[in-house]
Amino acid sequence: MMSPAYDWTMTSWLIPPMTDYPGFAFEVTRTVTGEVGWPDAARRGSITTPHGVIETPAFVFCATRGALRGVLPHQAQAESTQIILGNTYHLMLQPGAERVAAMGGLHRMMGWDGPLLTDSGGFQIFSLGRGGDMKEIKGSRTDVRDTSLLAIDESGASFRSYVDGTKVTLTPEDSIRFQRDIGADIILVLDECTPYHVNRDYTAQSMELTHRWALRSIAAFEESEEGSAGPQALYGIVQGGVYDDLRKESAWFTAEQPYFGYAVGGCLGGTPEEMNDVVALAMAPLNAAASAPRPIHLLGVGSVRDVWYGVAKGIDTFDCVNPTRLARHGSAYIRPGLRETKNGREFINLRNARFRDDMGPLDPECDCATCASVSRAYLHHLVKAGELNAVALLSVHNVRFMNRLLEDVRAAIDNDEFVERRSYWIDG
Repeated sequence: MMSPAYDWTMTSWLIPPMTDYPGFAFEVTRTVTGEVGWPDAARRGSITTPHGVIETPAFVFCATRGALRGVLPHQAQAESTQIILGNTYHLMLQPGAERVAAMGGLHRMMGWDGPLLTDSGGFQIFSLGRGGDMKEIKGSRTDVRDTSLLAIDESGASFRSYVDGTKVTLTPEDSIRFQRDIGADIILVLDECTPYHVNRDYTAQSMELTHRWALRSIAAFEESEEGSAGPQALYGIVQGGVYDDLRKESAWFTAEQPYFGYAVGGCLGGTPEEMNDVVALAMAPLNAAASAPRPIHLLGVGSVRDVWYGVAKGIDTFDCVNPTRLARHGSAYIRPGLRETKNGREFINLRNARFRDDMGPLDPECDCATCASVSRAYLHHLVKAGELNAVALLSVHNVRFMNRLLEDVRAAIDNDEFVERRSYWIDG
Protein backbone atom coordinates (compact mmCIF):
# COMPACT_ATOMS: atom_id res chain seq x y z
CA MET A 1 0.00 0.00 0.00
CA MET A 2 1.49 3.38 -1.02
CA SER A 3 0.43 6.98 -0.77
CA PRO A 4 0.04 8.87 -4.06
CA ALA A 5 2.80 11.31 -3.07
CA TYR A 6 5.13 8.42 -2.47
CA ASP A 7 4.76 6.51 -5.75
CA TRP A 8 6.71 8.71 -8.10
CA THR A 9 9.68 9.41 -5.82
CA MET A 10 10.20 6.19 -3.94
CA THR A 11 9.16 3.13 -5.93
CA SER A 12 12.51 2.74 -7.65
CA TRP A 13 14.25 2.75 -4.27
CA LEU A 14 12.54 -0.30 -2.87
CA ILE A 15 14.75 -3.16 -1.74
CA PRO A 16 13.57 -6.79 -1.60
CA PRO A 17 12.60 -7.65 1.98
CA MET A 18 14.91 -9.67 4.16
CA THR A 19 13.72 -13.19 4.81
CA ASP A 20 14.29 -13.19 8.55
CA TYR A 21 15.84 -11.60 11.62
CA PRO A 22 17.08 -14.69 13.52
CA GLY A 23 16.43 -14.49 17.23
CA PHE A 24 13.97 -11.59 16.91
CA ALA A 25 10.19 -11.40 16.95
CA PHE A 26 7.48 -8.84 17.66
CA GLU A 27 4.01 -9.77 18.83
CA VAL A 28 1.03 -7.55 19.62
CA THR A 29 -1.08 -9.22 22.30
CA ARG A 30 -3.74 -6.59 23.00
CA THR A 31 -5.00 -3.23 21.76
CA VAL A 32 -6.96 -0.53 23.53
CA THR A 33 -10.67 -0.39 22.81
CA GLY A 34 -12.30 2.96 22.18
CA GLU A 35 -10.95 6.42 21.42
CA VAL A 36 -7.71 7.31 23.24
CA GLY A 37 -6.30 10.03 21.00
CA TRP A 38 -5.64 7.75 18.03
CA PRO A 39 -8.35 5.11 17.56
CA ASP A 40 -7.39 1.62 18.64
CA ALA A 41 -3.64 2.33 18.39
CA ALA A 42 -2.38 1.77 21.94
CA ARG A 43 -1.10 -1.76 22.11
CA ARG A 44 0.54 -4.32 24.38
CA GLY A 45 3.16 -6.59 22.98
CA SER A 46 6.61 -8.08 23.28
CA ILE A 47 9.88 -7.74 21.42
CA THR A 48 11.96 -10.91 21.51
CA THR A 49 15.73 -10.38 21.20
CA PRO A 50 18.72 -12.71 21.63
CA HIS A 51 19.26 -11.16 25.08
CA GLY A 52 15.72 -11.34 26.37
CA VAL A 53 12.12 -10.31 25.87
CA ILE A 54 10.98 -6.69 26.19
CA GLU A 55 7.39 -6.26 27.36
CA THR A 56 5.96 -3.26 25.54
CA PRO A 57 5.25 -0.39 25.87
CA ALA A 58 8.69 0.03 27.44
CA PHE A 59 11.20 2.70 28.38
CA VAL A 60 14.80 2.54 27.12
CA PHE A 61 17.36 4.06 29.51
CA CYS A 62 20.37 5.92 28.11
CA ALA A 63 23.77 4.51 29.00
CA THR A 64 25.50 7.06 26.80
CA ARG A 65 29.12 5.98 27.15
CA GLY A 66 28.38 2.44 28.20
CA ALA A 67 27.29 3.47 31.69
CA LEU A 68 23.85 4.26 33.10
CA ARG A 69 24.98 7.19 35.20
CA GLY A 70 24.57 6.63 38.91
CA VAL A 71 23.10 3.14 38.47
CA LEU A 72 25.04 -0.12 38.20
CA PRO A 73 23.70 -2.81 35.86
CA HIS A 74 22.51 -5.04 38.71
CA GLN A 75 20.70 -2.08 40.29
CA ALA A 76 18.99 -1.26 37.00
CA GLN A 77 17.88 -4.86 36.74
CA ALA A 78 16.63 -4.84 40.34
CA GLU A 79 14.44 -1.83 39.49
CA SER A 80 12.87 -3.78 36.57
CA THR A 81 14.80 -2.20 33.70
CA GLN A 82 14.27 -4.15 30.50
CA ILE A 83 16.52 -2.44 27.93
CA ILE A 84 19.20 0.23 27.81
CA LEU A 85 20.74 2.34 25.05
CA GLY A 86 24.40 2.87 24.16
CA ASN A 87 25.49 5.89 22.16
CA THR A 88 27.39 5.10 18.97
CA TYR A 89 28.83 8.61 18.60
CA HIS A 90 30.43 8.61 22.04
CA LEU A 91 31.50 4.96 22.02
CA MET A 92 33.16 5.19 18.62
CA LEU A 93 35.28 8.10 19.88
CA GLN A 94 36.03 6.63 23.33
CA PRO A 95 37.05 3.81 23.78
CA GLY A 96 36.45 3.05 20.07
CA ALA A 97 34.07 0.55 18.51
CA GLU A 98 36.83 -1.97 17.72
CA ARG A 99 37.98 -1.89 21.33
CA VAL A 100 34.41 -2.48 22.50
CA ALA A 101 34.31 -5.51 20.20
CA ALA A 102 37.66 -6.73 21.59
CA MET A 103 36.13 -6.63 25.07
CA GLY A 104 33.30 -8.90 23.92
CA GLY A 105 30.83 -6.22 22.88
CA LEU A 106 28.97 -3.66 24.95
CA HIS A 107 26.95 -6.29 26.84
CA ARG A 108 30.05 -7.94 28.25
CA MET A 109 32.04 -4.73 28.59
CA MET A 110 29.52 -3.11 30.93
CA GLY A 111 28.16 -6.25 32.57
CA TRP A 112 24.62 -6.03 31.21
CA ASP A 113 23.03 -9.23 29.92
CA GLY A 114 19.67 -7.78 28.82
CA PRO A 115 18.61 -6.23 25.50
CA LEU A 116 20.64 -3.29 24.18
CA LEU A 117 19.93 -0.63 21.55
CA THR A 118 22.37 1.74 19.85
CA ASP A 119 21.53 4.83 17.87
CA SER A 120 23.40 5.63 14.66
CA GLY A 121 25.45 8.56 15.96
CA GLY A 122 23.67 11.07 13.76
CA PHE A 123 21.74 12.91 16.44
CA GLN A 124 24.84 13.72 18.49
CA ILE A 125 26.84 14.89 15.46
CA PHE A 126 24.15 17.31 14.35
CA SER A 127 22.90 18.45 17.76
CA LEU A 128 26.41 19.08 19.11
CA GLY A 129 27.54 20.74 15.92
CA ARG A 130 24.50 22.97 15.55
CA GLY A 131 23.64 23.33 19.21
CA GLY A 132 20.24 22.93 20.77
CA ASP A 133 17.12 24.85 19.93
CA MET A 134 15.14 26.06 22.91
CA LYS A 135 12.00 26.31 20.76
CA GLU A 136 12.01 22.58 19.93
CA ILE A 137 10.28 20.22 22.32
CA LYS A 138 13.39 18.02 22.45
CA GLY A 139 15.75 21.01 22.45
CA SER A 140 18.36 21.98 25.01
CA ARG A 141 18.17 24.80 27.51
CA THR A 142 20.40 27.05 25.40
CA ASP A 143 20.97 27.93 21.76
CA VAL A 144 24.75 27.72 22.13
CA ARG A 145 26.48 26.13 19.13
CA ASP A 146 30.01 24.80 18.79
CA THR A 147 32.13 24.21 15.70
CA SER A 148 32.46 20.42 15.83
CA LEU A 149 30.28 19.80 12.75
CA LEU A 150 32.40 20.49 9.67
CA ALA A 151 30.32 19.27 6.73
CA ILE A 152 27.33 17.22 5.65
CA ASP A 153 27.37 15.78 2.17
CA GLU A 154 26.44 12.67 0.24
CA SER A 155 29.27 10.64 1.75
CA GLY A 156 28.33 11.35 5.37
CA ALA A 157 29.00 13.81 8.18
CA SER A 158 32.42 15.21 9.07
CA PHE A 159 33.15 16.61 12.51
CA ARG A 160 35.90 17.28 15.03
CA SER A 161 36.33 14.68 17.76
CA TYR A 162 35.79 16.15 21.21
CA VAL A 163 38.35 13.62 22.50
CA ASP A 164 41.44 14.72 20.56
CA GLY A 165 40.27 17.24 17.94
CA THR A 166 40.91 15.00 14.94
CA LYS A 167 38.64 15.14 11.92
CA VAL A 168 36.23 12.22 11.70
CA THR A 169 33.86 11.38 8.85
CA LEU A 170 30.95 9.11 9.69
CA THR A 171 29.34 7.42 6.68
CA PRO A 172 26.24 5.21 6.73
CA GLU A 173 28.51 2.21 6.21
CA ASP A 174 30.76 3.27 9.11
CA SER A 175 27.78 3.65 11.42
CA ILE A 176 26.61 0.11 10.68
CA ARG A 177 30.16 -1.24 11.09
CA PHE A 178 30.60 0.52 14.43
CA GLN A 179 27.23 -0.75 15.67
CA ARG A 180 28.15 -4.27 14.56
CA ASP A 181 31.32 -3.97 16.67
CA ILE A 182 29.45 -2.56 19.66
CA GLY A 183 27.06 -5.50 19.38
CA ALA A 184 23.70 -4.07 20.45
CA ASP A 185 20.61 -6.15 19.71
CA ILE A 186 18.80 -3.29 17.95
CA ILE A 187 20.68 -0.83 15.74
CA LEU A 188 19.62 2.19 13.68
CA VAL A 189 20.41 3.61 10.25
CA LEU A 190 22.32 6.87 9.93
CA ASP A 191 20.10 9.93 9.47
CA GLU A 192 20.42 13.69 9.45
CA CYS A 193 18.50 15.38 12.27
CA THR A 194 17.26 18.77 11.16
CA PRO A 195 16.84 21.48 13.82
CA TYR A 196 13.62 23.34 14.47
CA HIS A 197 14.67 26.61 12.84
CA VAL A 198 15.38 25.33 9.30
CA ASN A 199 12.90 25.90 6.47
CA ARG A 200 10.90 23.39 4.45
CA ASP A 201 13.32 23.32 1.51
CA TYR A 202 16.23 22.34 3.70
CA THR A 203 14.09 19.81 5.55
CA ALA A 204 13.06 18.20 2.24
CA GLN A 205 16.65 17.99 1.00
CA SER A 206 17.74 16.56 4.35
CA MET A 207 14.97 13.96 4.28
CA GLU A 208 15.97 12.83 0.80
CA LEU A 209 19.61 12.56 1.93
CA THR A 210 18.49 10.52 4.94
CA HIS A 211 16.60 8.16 2.62
CA ARG A 212 19.68 7.65 0.45
CA TRP A 213 21.78 7.05 3.55
CA ALA A 214 19.15 4.57 4.73
CA LEU A 215 19.48 2.49 1.59
CA ARG A 216 23.24 2.43 2.02
CA SER A 217 22.80 1.45 5.67
CA ILE A 218 20.52 -1.43 4.68
CA ALA A 219 23.03 -2.65 2.10
CA ALA A 220 25.88 -2.43 4.62
CA PHE A 221 23.81 -4.32 7.17
CA GLU A 222 23.00 -7.11 4.71
CA GLU A 223 26.60 -7.42 3.53
CA SER A 224 28.26 -7.40 6.97
CA GLU A 225 28.70 -10.14 9.54
CA GLU A 226 26.52 -10.23 12.64
CA GLY A 227 27.50 -8.21 15.68
CA SER A 228 30.07 -9.00 18.34
CA ALA A 229 27.33 -10.36 20.60
CA GLY A 230 25.28 -12.22 17.98
CA PRO A 231 22.36 -11.43 15.64
CA GLN A 232 21.07 -7.88 15.36
CA ALA A 233 17.90 -6.19 14.08
CA LEU A 234 17.82 -2.99 12.02
CA TYR A 235 15.44 -0.06 12.56
CA GLY A 236 14.71 2.68 10.04
CA ILE A 237 14.10 6.31 11.01
CA VAL A 238 11.28 8.60 9.87
CA GLN A 239 12.30 12.22 9.28
CA GLY A 240 10.48 15.14 7.65
CA GLY A 241 10.42 17.68 10.45
CA VAL A 242 7.09 19.35 11.20
CA TYR A 243 5.88 19.35 7.59
CA ASP A 244 2.85 17.14 6.96
CA ASP A 245 3.69 16.03 3.45
CA LEU A 246 7.35 15.35 4.26
CA ARG A 247 6.54 13.30 7.37
CA LYS A 248 4.08 11.20 5.39
CA GLU A 249 6.53 10.74 2.52
CA SER A 250 9.31 9.68 4.88
CA ALA A 251 7.00 7.34 6.76
CA TRP A 252 5.88 5.62 3.55
CA PHE A 253 9.47 5.26 2.39
CA THR A 254 10.55 3.83 5.76
CA ALA A 255 7.59 1.44 5.93
CA GLU A 256 8.51 -0.07 2.56
CA GLN A 257 12.06 -0.99 3.59
CA PRO A 258 13.10 -4.38 5.05
CA TYR A 259 13.46 -3.18 8.63
CA PHE A 260 12.62 -5.14 11.74
CA GLY A 261 11.25 -1.96 13.32
CA TYR A 262 10.87 1.78 12.91
CA ALA A 263 11.87 4.90 14.83
CA VAL A 264 10.23 8.32 14.64
CA GLY A 265 12.99 10.91 14.89
CA GLY A 266 14.07 14.41 14.04
CA CYS A 267 12.32 17.63 14.95
CA LEU A 268 8.91 16.93 16.48
CA GLY A 269 7.72 20.51 16.92
CA GLY A 270 7.69 23.17 19.57
CA THR A 271 4.70 22.17 21.72
CA PRO A 272 3.19 18.92 23.00
CA GLU A 273 0.24 19.46 20.68
CA GLU A 274 2.49 19.88 17.65
CA MET A 275 4.44 16.78 18.62
CA ASN A 276 1.21 14.79 18.85
CA ASP A 277 0.32 15.84 15.30
CA VAL A 278 3.79 15.04 13.94
CA VAL A 279 3.83 11.59 15.52
CA ALA A 280 0.34 10.86 14.21
CA LEU A 281 1.42 11.77 10.68
CA ALA A 282 4.15 9.15 10.82
CA MET A 283 2.12 6.43 12.52
CA ALA A 284 -0.61 6.04 9.91
CA PRO A 285 1.69 5.02 7.02
CA LEU A 286 3.91 2.90 9.28
CA ASN A 287 0.98 0.84 10.48
CA ALA A 288 -0.83 0.72 7.13
CA ALA A 289 2.09 -0.37 4.96
CA ALA A 290 3.50 -3.21 7.06
CA SER A 291 2.35 -6.73 6.27
CA ALA A 292 2.67 -7.51 9.99
CA PRO A 293 3.05 -5.27 13.06
CA ARG A 294 6.54 -3.94 13.63
CA PRO A 295 7.82 -2.25 16.80
CA ILE A 296 7.90 1.55 16.70
CA HIS A 297 10.26 3.68 18.78
CA LEU A 298 9.99 7.41 19.56
CA LEU A 299 13.49 8.88 19.71
CA GLY A 300 14.49 11.20 22.54
CA VAL A 301 11.07 11.61 24.13
CA GLY A 302 10.01 10.32 27.52
CA SER A 303 8.07 12.57 29.91
CA VAL A 304 5.03 11.17 31.73
CA ARG A 305 2.69 13.00 29.40
CA ASP A 306 4.70 12.07 26.30
CA VAL A 307 4.58 8.39 27.21
CA TRP A 308 0.80 8.26 27.66
CA TYR A 309 0.04 10.24 24.51
CA GLY A 310 2.72 8.44 22.50
CA VAL A 311 1.36 5.04 23.48
CA ALA A 312 -2.12 6.22 22.52
CA LYS A 313 -0.80 6.68 18.97
CA GLY A 314 0.86 3.27 18.81
CA ILE A 315 4.40 3.93 20.06
CA ASP A 316 5.98 0.82 21.63
CA THR A 317 9.23 2.14 23.11
CA PHE A 318 10.69 5.47 24.24
CA ASP A 319 14.12 6.75 25.23
CA CYS A 320 15.19 9.88 27.06
CA VAL A 321 18.21 11.02 29.09
CA ASN A 322 16.09 12.74 31.74
CA PRO A 323 15.98 10.03 34.45
CA THR A 324 19.71 10.26 35.18
CA ARG A 325 20.12 13.88 34.02
CA LEU A 326 17.53 15.05 36.54
CA ALA A 327 19.28 13.08 39.27
CA ARG A 328 22.58 14.82 38.52
CA HIS A 329 20.79 18.13 39.08
CA GLY A 330 19.29 17.03 42.40
CA SER A 331 15.79 16.29 41.12
CA ALA A 332 13.45 13.32 41.42
CA TYR A 333 10.37 12.28 39.46
CA ILE A 334 7.02 12.57 41.23
CA ARG A 335 3.69 11.68 39.64
CA PRO A 336 2.19 15.01 38.48
CA GLY A 337 -1.17 13.94 39.87
CA LEU A 338 0.22 14.18 43.43
CA ARG A 339 0.22 17.98 43.03
CA GLU A 340 3.68 18.41 44.58
CA THR A 341 5.20 19.83 41.42
CA LYS A 342 4.83 23.30 39.97
CA ASN A 343 4.67 24.89 36.51
CA GLY A 344 3.79 21.65 34.78
CA ARG A 345 6.93 19.87 35.95
CA GLU A 346 7.05 16.17 36.70
CA PHE A 347 9.80 16.33 39.31
CA ILE A 348 10.82 17.97 42.58
CA ASN A 349 14.17 19.61 43.29
CA LEU A 350 15.70 18.30 46.50
CA ARG A 351 17.78 21.48 46.85
CA ASN A 352 14.63 23.28 47.92
CA ALA A 353 14.67 24.29 51.58
CA ARG A 354 11.21 22.80 52.14
CA PHE A 355 12.80 19.34 52.19
CA ARG A 356 15.37 20.13 54.89
CA ASP A 357 13.29 18.65 57.72
CA ASP A 358 11.06 16.32 55.69
CA MET A 359 11.53 12.84 57.13
CA GLY A 360 9.12 11.21 54.70
CA PRO A 361 10.17 8.95 51.84
CA LEU A 362 11.20 10.53 48.56
CA ASP A 363 8.06 9.25 46.84
CA PRO A 364 5.29 7.72 48.99
CA GLU A 365 4.09 5.67 46.00
CA CYS A 366 7.46 4.22 45.03
CA ASP A 367 8.92 0.83 45.96
CA CYS A 368 12.51 1.50 44.83
CA ALA A 369 15.56 0.92 47.03
CA THR A 370 15.97 4.67 47.61
CA CYS A 371 12.39 5.30 48.74
CA ALA A 372 12.54 2.27 51.02
CA SER A 373 15.70 3.39 52.82
CA VAL A 374 16.27 7.17 53.07
CA SER A 375 14.31 10.35 53.72
CA ARG A 376 13.85 13.53 51.74
CA ALA A 377 15.76 15.37 54.46
CA TYR A 378 18.79 13.13 53.99
CA LEU A 379 18.65 13.52 50.22
CA HIS A 380 18.39 17.29 50.63
CA HIS A 381 21.56 17.20 52.75
CA LEU A 382 23.43 15.05 50.20
CA VAL A 383 22.42 17.27 47.29
CA LYS A 384 23.39 20.46 49.10
CA ALA A 385 26.70 18.91 50.16
CA GLY A 386 27.48 17.79 46.61
CA GLU A 387 27.84 14.15 47.61
CA LEU A 388 28.00 11.59 44.80
CA ASN A 389 25.59 9.37 46.75
CA ALA A 390 22.85 11.88 46.01
CA VAL A 391 23.18 11.20 42.26
CA ALA A 392 23.18 7.43 42.81
CA LEU A 393 20.14 7.44 45.10
CA LEU A 394 18.11 9.80 42.93
CA SER A 395 19.05 7.93 39.74
CA VAL A 396 17.82 4.64 41.20
CA HIS A 397 14.50 6.26 42.07
CA ASN A 398 14.11 7.94 38.67
CA VAL A 399 14.81 4.67 36.87
CA ARG A 400 12.25 2.84 38.97
CA PHE A 401 9.72 5.67 38.51
CA MET A 402 9.84 5.33 34.73
CA ASN A 403 9.60 1.56 34.95
CA ARG A 404 6.56 1.84 37.27
CA LEU A 405 5.00 4.28 34.80
CA LEU A 406 5.38 1.84 31.91
CA GLU A 407 4.21 -1.07 34.06
CA ASP A 408 1.02 0.87 34.74
CA VAL A 409 0.64 1.73 31.05
CA ARG A 410 0.85 -1.96 30.19
CA ALA A 411 -1.64 -2.85 32.93
CA ALA A 412 -4.01 -0.12 31.76
CA ILE A 413 -4.04 -1.62 28.26
CA ASP A 414 -4.53 -5.13 29.62
CA ASN A 415 -7.45 -4.02 31.81
CA ASP A 416 -9.11 -1.55 29.39
CA GLU A 417 -8.39 1.33 31.80
CA PHE A 418 -6.16 3.41 29.55
CA VAL A 419 -8.01 6.73 29.73
CA GLU A 420 -8.61 6.44 33.48
CA ARG A 421 -5.00 5.59 34.32
CA ARG A 422 -3.69 8.31 32.00
CA SER A 423 -5.79 10.84 33.89
CA TYR A 424 -4.59 9.44 37.23
CA TRP A 425 -0.93 9.93 36.30
CA ILE A 426 -1.28 13.32 34.65
CA ASP A 427 -4.22 15.02 36.36
CA GLY A 428 -4.56 13.25 39.70
